[in-house]
Amino acid sequence: MMQTNTIEYTIIRSNRRSVSLVIDADARLTVRAPYRMPDRAVAEFVASKQKWIEKHLEQMRQRAENRAAAPTFTKEEREALLRRAMEIIPVKVAHFAKIIGVAYGRITIRNQKTLWGSCSTKGNLNFNYMLAALPDEVVDYVVVHELCHRKEMNHSPKFWAEVEKVVPDCKRIRKWLKEEGSVFLER
Repeated sequence: MMQTNTIEYTIIRSNRRSVSLVIDADARLTVRAPYRMPDRAVAEFVASKQKWIEKHLEQMRQRAENRAAAPTFTKEEREALLRRAMEIIPVKVAHFAKIIGVAYGRITIRNQKTLWGSCSTKGNLNFNYMLAALPDEVVDYVVVHELCHRKEMNHSPKFWAEVEKVVPDCKRIRKWLKEEGSVFLER
């Protein structure tokens, strides 16, 4: 464990060419650095990124607090969420597919640990049943996001323009999902 001024960090060295910072879910900072980079240079790099590090460490601490305060669901509540998701998501998919002008394949709803949704190249859509616990506008956004992949199988500016046509405030909803929604993925 190393420390510069007030920031503690761990260094992981490898055959890489550049240095990077990683803040994990427990708000621990790891610096990935090349073997040839002296400790002093690593410390200088960390010091030069102090404001960025402090901002992101605080965000991770806040997320950890949110996770600790988040509701846990009983088996019965999870089953009810799954049933609700199976009722509402296919209806939303059909509705937004018409608006966007795309076709889709099979819809699967299950417990995904890291994703709210996904779209395969064959047009099959997967959704996390925990969407049923989120605000309706968030569910709409996730459905639209996945359906827009039927036009653009990437996250290019063209893709985001397609999403924004249907969900004009998608940036705000994406921010909410990152900051608040991750708590639900872990439940």
